Amino acid sequence: MKRILSFLWGVMLCLYIQAQFPYGTTGLLHMPTADMQRDKTVMVGGFYLHEGATPAKWNYNTYNYYLNITLLPFLEVGYTCILFQGVKGDSWPESTWGKYTNQDRQFSVRLRAIKEGQFWQHMPSVVVGGNDVLTSVGFKDQDYINASATGNGYWNRWYLAATKHLNLYGELGVHAAYVYNRRADYRLNGVALGANWKPQLHPALNAMAEYDSRTVNCGLGYTLWKDHINVVTELNDFKYLSAGLYFKIHLK
Repeated sequence: MKRILSFLWGVMLCLYIQAQFPYGTTGLLHMPTADMQRDKTVMVGGFYLHEGATPAKWNYNTYNYYLNITLLPFLEVGYTCILFQGVKGDSWPESTWGKYTNQDRQFSVRLRAIKEGQFWQHMPSVVVGGNDVLTSVGFKDQDYINASATGNGYWNRWYLAATKHLNLYGELGVHAAYVYNRRADYRLNGVALGANWKPQLHPALNAMAEYDSRTVNCGLGYTLWKDHINVVTELNDFKYLSAGLYFKIHLK
């Protein structure tokens, strides 16, 4: 009940822009949705991530950067890097302690199975996808679905998401998803729910709150220069503040 009340309160208070903080993919903040970018859209961005919004591997604040491309109207792929610090007592040379000296790489893919309104007026869009889908150092003995609970796939998840848009003094998006992984340090296995609202008077703003199957989150964002520049902040679990910037280009 407390989480439901927090979710509803967040819907009224928070603002958002569609780019997921740790993943660099289309969605809410941490929760996946069935929204898609325009065909041939390229997004390049980077974020400051509070340690509270990351798996236990990061016991410090960090940064990421990413490249995301919508290759076809129904297919989106991405490549994201998140920086590692050298940590004392964790097999890092002393010269790296407290310094960003390495990075974790993750690939993501999103495939739209059903377009909104495709078969009947109230049909939601449906997307299947995955993040950190290559979860070991090499490709030998790779297990894409049952990713290791303690291996390198820190951001691994698979999901099925549905989205429906309504007119309510602007554009209201209602989102639901099922998210799954086997991580011991960043467990995601359950239903995720979210909503966002772009006011008719100022569509550059977008109000949002989500439950990502793990935490309740909200954020603040603003779109500049015809959606080419986007400034974003996030409050993960209503406690941990992260922020970032991304650029969007439409090649078609």
